[in-house]
Amino acid sequence: MTISKELLDELLSGVERPEDLLGDKGLMKELKVRLMERMLGAELTEHLGYEPHGEPASQQTNRRNGATRKILKGNDGAVPIDIPRDRDGSFEPELIQKGQTRIDGMDDKIIGLYAAGLSTRDIRTHLEEVYGLKVSADLISRVTDAALEEVSDWQNRALEPVYPIRRRENDPPDRFLIRLHP
Repeated sequence: MTISKELLDELLSGVERPEDLLGDKGLMKELKVRLMERMLGAELTEHLGYEPHGEPASQQTNRRNGATRKILKGNDGAVPIDIPRDRDGSFEPELIQKGQTRIDGMDDKIIGLYAAGLSTRDIRTHLEEVYGLKVSADLISRVTDAALEEVSDWQNRALEPVYPIRRRENDPPDRFLIRLHP
Protein backbone atom coordinates (compact mmCIF):
# COMPACT_ATOMS: atom_id res chain seq x y z
CA MET A 1 0.00 0.00 0.00
CA THR A 2 1.30 3.45 -0.89
CA ILE A 3 0.29 6.64 0.89
CA SER A 4 -0.03 9.56 -1.48
CA LYS A 5 2.01 12.72 -1.01
CA GLU A 6 -1.23 14.71 -0.75
CA LEU A 7 -2.50 12.55 2.11
CA LEU A 8 0.82 12.86 3.93
CA ASP A 9 0.79 16.63 3.47
CA GLU A 10 -2.73 16.78 4.87
CA LEU A 11 -1.83 14.61 7.89
CA LEU A 12 1.31 16.62 8.62
CA SER A 13 -0.27 20.06 8.09
CA GLY A 14 -0.63 20.76 11.83
CA VAL A 15 2.73 19.28 12.84
CA GLU A 16 5.17 22.00 13.85
CA ARG A 17 7.21 20.37 16.62
CA PRO A 18 8.42 16.79 17.22
CA GLU A 19 5.88 16.29 20.02
CA ASP A 20 3.06 17.15 17.58
CA LEU A 21 4.05 14.02 15.70
CA LEU A 22 5.45 11.69 18.39
CA GLY A 23 4.14 13.13 21.66
CA ASP A 24 1.45 11.78 23.97
CA LYS A 25 -1.24 13.63 22.01
CA GLY A 26 0.64 13.47 18.71
CA LEU A 27 -0.40 12.36 15.27
CA MET A 28 1.27 8.92 15.45
CA LYS A 29 -0.57 7.94 18.63
CA GLU A 30 -3.90 9.22 17.30
CA LEU A 31 -3.36 7.38 14.03
CA LYS A 32 -2.58 4.16 15.91
CA VAL A 33 -5.78 4.49 17.97
CA ARG A 34 -7.95 5.28 14.95
CA LEU A 35 -6.54 2.39 12.91
CA MET A 36 -7.09 -0.08 15.75
CA GLU A 37 -10.66 1.13 16.29
CA ARG A 38 -11.39 0.85 12.58
CA MET A 39 -9.99 -2.72 12.47
CA LEU A 40 -12.06 -3.65 15.52
CA GLY A 41 -15.15 -2.23 13.80
CA ALA A 42 -14.38 -4.35 10.73
CA GLU A 43 -14.06 -7.42 12.95
CA LEU A 44 -17.50 -6.72 14.45
CA THR A 45 -18.97 -6.22 10.97
CA GLU A 46 -17.58 -9.62 9.97
CA HIS A 47 -18.97 -11.17 13.16
CA LEU A 48 -22.46 -9.72 12.74
CA GLY A 49 -22.64 -9.95 8.95
CA TYR A 50 -23.83 -6.42 8.24
CA GLU A 51 -22.29 -2.95 7.85
CA PRO A 52 -22.65 -0.17 10.45
CA HIS A 53 -25.93 1.72 9.90
CA GLY A 54 -27.03 -1.17 7.71
CA GLU A 55 -29.88 -3.59 8.26
CA PRO A 56 -29.18 -7.04 9.70
CA ALA A 57 -31.00 -10.12 8.46
CA SER A 58 -34.58 -10.21 9.78
CA GLN A 59 -34.03 -13.37 11.83
CA GLN A 60 -30.83 -12.02 13.44
CA THR A 61 -31.33 -10.77 17.01
CA ASN A 62 -27.71 -9.83 17.72
CA ARG A 63 -26.94 -6.18 16.98
CA ARG A 64 -24.23 -3.58 17.56
CA ASN A 65 -24.32 -2.25 21.10
CA GLY A 66 -21.99 0.74 21.39
CA ALA A 67 -18.43 0.46 22.64
CA THR A 68 -16.46 0.05 25.82
CA ARG A 69 -13.40 2.18 26.54
CA LYS A 70 -10.27 0.18 27.35
CA ILE A 71 -6.87 1.56 28.30
CA LEU A 72 -4.00 -0.43 26.76
CA LYS A 73 -0.43 0.01 27.87
CA GLY A 74 2.35 -0.11 25.33
CA ASN A 75 5.75 1.26 24.40
CA ASP A 76 4.33 4.73 23.91
CA GLY A 77 2.33 4.85 27.15
CA ALA A 78 -1.37 4.38 27.82
CA VAL A 79 -3.60 4.19 24.74
CA PRO A 80 -7.40 4.57 25.14
CA ILE A 81 -9.30 2.37 22.67
CA ASP A 82 -13.06 2.09 22.16
CA ILE A 83 -13.83 -1.61 21.71
CA PRO A 84 -17.15 -2.20 19.88
CA ARG A 85 -19.56 -4.69 21.41
CA ASP A 86 -22.63 -6.66 20.43
CA ARG A 87 -25.84 -7.26 22.38
CA ASP A 88 -25.36 -10.92 23.20
CA GLY A 89 -21.65 -10.57 24.08
CA SER A 90 -20.49 -13.18 21.56
CA PHE A 91 -18.02 -10.85 19.79
CA GLU A 92 -14.43 -11.98 20.49
CA PRO A 93 -12.05 -9.50 18.82
CA GLU A 94 -8.77 -10.85 17.45
CA LEU A 95 -6.82 -7.60 17.36
CA ILE A 96 -7.30 -6.77 21.04
CA GLN A 97 -8.57 -9.81 22.85
CA LYS A 98 -10.79 -9.77 25.92
CA GLY A 99 -8.67 -9.35 29.02
CA GLN A 100 -5.69 -8.01 27.07
CA THR A 101 -4.13 -4.95 28.70
CA ARG A 102 -0.83 -4.61 26.83
CA ILE A 103 0.21 -4.06 23.23
CA ASP A 104 3.54 -3.80 21.38
CA GLY A 105 4.86 -7.25 22.29
CA MET A 106 5.52 -6.59 25.98
CA ASP A 107 4.64 -10.19 26.81
CA ASP A 108 7.35 -11.37 24.39
CA LYS A 109 9.89 -9.11 26.10
CA ILE A 110 8.96 -10.48 29.53
CA ILE A 111 9.21 -14.08 28.31
CA GLY A 112 12.57 -13.36 26.67
CA LEU A 113 13.97 -11.91 29.89
CA TYR A 114 12.55 -14.81 31.89
CA ALA A 115 14.08 -17.32 29.46
CA ALA A 116 17.44 -15.58 29.95
CA GLY A 117 17.19 -16.45 33.65
CA LEU A 118 16.11 -13.13 35.15
CA SER A 119 13.95 -13.18 38.26
CA THR A 120 10.58 -11.42 38.45
CA ARG A 121 12.23 -8.57 40.38
CA ASP A 122 15.04 -8.30 37.78
CA ILE A 123 12.54 -8.25 34.91
CA ARG A 124 10.52 -5.54 36.63
CA THR A 125 13.66 -3.43 37.20
CA HIS A 126 14.86 -3.96 33.61
CA LEU A 127 11.53 -2.94 32.06
CA GLU A 128 11.42 0.21 34.16
CA GLU A 129 15.03 1.20 33.43
CA VAL A 130 15.07 0.42 29.71
CA TYR A 131 11.46 1.11 28.63
CA GLY A 132 10.26 3.39 31.44
CA LEU A 133 7.40 0.96 32.14
CA LYS A 134 6.24 0.22 35.65
CA VAL A 135 4.97 -3.35 35.44
CA SER A 136 3.49 -5.19 38.39
CA ALA A 137 5.10 -8.38 39.65
CA ASP A 138 1.67 -9.98 39.24
CA LEU A 139 1.64 -9.25 35.49
CA ILE A 140 5.14 -10.69 35.10
CA SER A 141 4.11 -13.82 37.00
CA ARG A 142 0.96 -14.26 34.88
CA VAL A 143 2.92 -13.90 31.65
CA THR A 144 5.70 -16.29 32.68
CA ASP A 145 3.21 -18.83 34.10
CA ALA A 146 1.39 -18.85 30.76
CA ALA A 147 4.65 -19.72 29.01
CA LEU A 148 5.85 -22.33 31.53
CA GLU A 149 3.97 -25.25 29.96
CA GLU A 150 5.34 -24.46 26.51
CA VAL A 151 8.87 -24.06 27.91
CA SER A 152 8.58 -27.36 29.78
CA ASP A 153 7.41 -29.16 26.61
CA TRP A 154 10.36 -27.72 24.69
CA GLN A 155 12.86 -28.71 27.40
CA ASN A 156 11.52 -32.27 27.49
CA ARG A 157 11.26 -32.78 23.72
CA ALA A 158 12.93 -35.79 22.11
CA LEU A 159 16.30 -34.92 20.61
CA GLU A 160 17.45 -35.98 17.19
CA PRO A 161 20.31 -38.55 17.21
CA VAL A 162 22.56 -36.39 14.99
CA TYR A 163 22.85 -32.62 14.51
CA PRO A 164 24.95 -31.37 11.56
CA ILE A 165 26.95 -28.23 12.27
CA ARG A 166 28.97 -26.34 9.67
CA ARG A 167 31.85 -24.14 10.68
CA ARG A 168 32.09 -22.37 7.35
CA GLU A 169 29.68 -21.99 4.52
CA ASN A 170 31.73 -24.16 2.12
CA ASP A 171 32.30 -27.12 4.48
CA PRO A 172 30.56 -30.35 3.43
CA PRO A 173 27.45 -31.06 5.53
CA ASP A 174 28.86 -34.28 7.05
CA ARG A 175 32.19 -32.77 8.09
CA PHE A 176 31.10 -31.65 11.56
CA LEU A 177 28.50 -33.73 13.33
CA ILE A 178 27.42 -33.83 16.92
CA ARG A 179 26.26 -37.29 17.87
CA LEU A 180 24.06 -37.73 20.91
CA HIS A 181 24.39 -41.08 22.59
CA PRO A 182 21.43 -42.46 24.55
